[in-house]
Amino acid sequence: MKAETVENSILALDWNAIVEALHTKGYALVPNVLTEAQCSDITERYDQDDLFRKKVVMERHRFGKGEYKYFTYPLPTIIQQLREALYTPLTKIANAWMQALKIDVRYPEAHERLRQRCHENGQKEATPLLLKYGIGGFNTLHQDLYGNHYFPIQAVFNLTAPDIDFTGGEFVLTQQVPRAQSKATVLNPQKGDMVVFATNFRPVLGTRGYYRAKMRHGVSELKSGERYALGIIFHDAKS
Repeated sequence: MKAETVENSILALDWNAIVEALHTKGYALVPNVLTEAQCSDITERYDQDDLFRKKVVMERHRFGKGEYKYFTYPLPTIIQQLREALYTPLTKIANAWMQALKIDVRYPEAHERLRQRCHENGQKEATPLLLKYGIGGFNTLHQDLYGNHYFPIQAVFNLTAPDIDFTGGEFVLTQQVPRAQSKATVLNPQKGDMVVFATNFRPVLGTRGYYRAKMRHGVSELKSGERYALGIIFHDAKS
């Protein structure tokens, strides 16, 4: 994938539909963002240890069963281009959320300026990551915050094909409603699909105005095969 084509492919997405879905549901499932060749290219990088700064085995931390690796800076070109191209249109949604919730935070249009804010807060480590699950693998419900300064939306790309490369392994989102039970959503993205979703909370309109609905995400248990995914988190981490 040539670097100059990444921005064009992201800009060509149906952003009206993405914006509407994020505002109404807190997530958007976007099909066919990456080609099969691009998915394979990213997946094959998993064993290139020099591209990564840290490996996490989920079982050691009770995060689930499986492993993931955080990329180090400088990021591979395709990862960097995806991160920057997605960030700019998402800032409009993020800022609308902050305004609706009356939170005195606004996000800059340029991703580099967000990184500068993170660095000023001691968050200097790259956060895009590759995840790998085998049979029985899963990821517990969680949030990817990594510090006090975070961007309220993130993305994940499915790099392998359900029912071909693996079975099970659905993407799970939960939304906590005040004074009520949590709502769960189960998605089955195909190879190359992207899910964009709330990192921490999203605004929901109630009888007294907007309130924060907490959201978490995870992956259900794999029944067979291997599942790879690429996570794009826009803020940096302290460690």
